[in-house]
Amino acid sequence: MSGRRDEGMAAVIDLSILDTAPVWHGSTPARALRESADLAAEAERLGYLRFWVAEHHSAPFIASCAPPVLAAHIAARTSRLRVGSGGVMLPNHPPLVVAEQFGTLEALNPGRIDLGIGRSPGTDPATARALRRVSAPPGSDAYREQVRELLALFGPRAPGEISAVPAEGSRPQIWLLGSSVDNARFAGELGLPLAFAHHIRPENAEPALRAYRAAFRPSQLCERPRTLLAASVLVADDDDQAQWLAGPIAVIIHQSLKGRRDGPNLTPEQAATYAWPAAERAEVRERMAAHLIGDTETVRRRVAELVELTGADELMAVTVVHDYEDRVRSYELLAKAVAGLG
Repeated sequence: MSGRRDEGMAAVIDLSILDTAPVWHGSTPARALRESADLAAEAERLGYLRFWVAEHHSAPFIASCAPPVLAAHIAARTSRLRVGSGGVMLPNHPPLVVAEQFGTLEALNPGRIDLGIGRSPGTDPATARALRRVSAPPGSDAYREQVRELLALFGPRAPGEISAVPAEGSRPQIWLLGSSVDNARFAGELGLPLAFAHHIRPENAEPALRAYRAAFRPSQLCERPRTLLAASVLVADDDDQAQWLAGPIAVIIHQSLKGRRDGPNLTPEQAATYAWPAAERAEVRERMAAHLIGDTETVRRRVAELVELTGADELMAVTVVHDYEDRVRSYELLAKAVAGLG
């Protein structure tokens, strides 16, 4: 077990949001994107540190496909909130283009832009081919070289070298995303902050963050190890309501396990009538156990346990809730829950 700070769990951790612009049954991608921007404004009001948007492709249940475009819109709607990608899936893009895009964002919003970079294509193999690149396997030299190429484009360039012009003097805060021990170690070797996908591979969180700290080498980008956990969080006024609102999450998990997510997310009412075999229900319940779901007291306790286990500096909440008002309410209650750790 690793402790984050010597003073223990009395310290308040930073709190942020990862949004996918979820598309719900009966709604539209356009509405999902508008709600994502509205939510960012609420996050700033509530005092959240950063708001990241994901990259997914050809997924009818997610509208967040173009992080730099959506981040630009959100940055224009806010004034203090850090805005960025969680993340840009680097195998889908030439590093030069990514450096130009995020250099532009940072130049226009100095000190407010984050560039989270990841390895997955964020889609199925056929769509990955349509994007003209295929994700490199974990730990591959190809992906690592892409990351190093991108980092170099934000640094000094010799005369005659290819230059991402807007990136010169306008480097965003760069994070490496990952869900494996190997990728966490790579982030440490580069001296980058690590954003760990607890919502994808919760069992890897503690060993990955431990490996990251052991491998960390201070750099111009990050002087000391810095970690955040992106975790599935849903807070409501009582535990029963939270479990009701989480019904669609259980369906999402089941459909993902079956490999057949082919439509928008279901509403809680639709999820309540969704049927699957008892054996599969058990597997879904097991996976749901890693989600932080409940009232303020329940989630406060779960957050404290998670931070004590991993020593994370920051919690980045992924909250998938049907009604926009319930989603905002969840983030309000989460802010109260985390403040209660102080």
